Amino acid sequence: MKWVLKIVKWSFVIGVTVIGLVAISYLWVHQSSRGKIYRSTDKIEAKYTGILLGSLVFGENTLSGTTQLRADKAVDLYRNGKIKRILVSGDHGQTDYDEVNAIKNYLLSQGIPKSDIFMDHAGFDTYDSMVRAKKVFMVEDVIIISQAFHLPRAVFIANAIGLNAEGAVAADSPHLSLKYMENREILARVKAFLEVVFHVSPKYLGDEIPITGSSELTYD
Repeated sequence: MKWVLKIVKWSFVIGVTVIGLVAISYLWVHQSSRGKIYRSTDKIEAKYTGILLGSLVFGENTLSGTTQLRADKAVDLYRNGKIKRILVSGDHGQTDYDEVNAIKNYLLSQGIPKSDIFMDHAGFDTYDSMVRAKKVFMVEDVIIISQAFHLPRAVFIANAIGLNAEGAVAADSPHLSLKYMENREILARVKAFLEVVFHVSPKYLGDEIPITGSSELTYD
């Protein structure tokens, strides 16, 4: 019976720890991003760089609804003088899947100059995107562009690692299950909290490519 009691005891301890970690991370992310996320382009303060976080694409020229709405928000911010450079950060870890070039092609089709579009091919997740923005692209102040469910975590990470960051809300795709994404964010916030606390290194860093310099260095 003693081993049964030990299992019950440790199961209780682990359960309380997990619940506590979820609660702390959720509240910390929420509070740290409060007042720094804007739906209206007019209300957001202009910054040099906008980070357009990648999402699902289909081939070289077709964006998912969620991704296109993020790109449209970036175009809106650029045209309204809220950002000067767009850093497209996404997954290009395989030769047959390339978020950044697909998004870049869309931005070009909307009239954004090539010289103002930078590409981060190793933005495999939100944490990597923020750390690489700071350490590789030398970004200091930034508007992060994504959907409302995602931005609190992105803004939290960015500010926690020393970026001066705010968020610009892109519209939600009608095809996206918000309930699923919101539930997914619970664990994603725990992961982000632990990454920040333990100063996790991104999968790749590399040579510095200042966002104030030439975007040609980011093209493949």
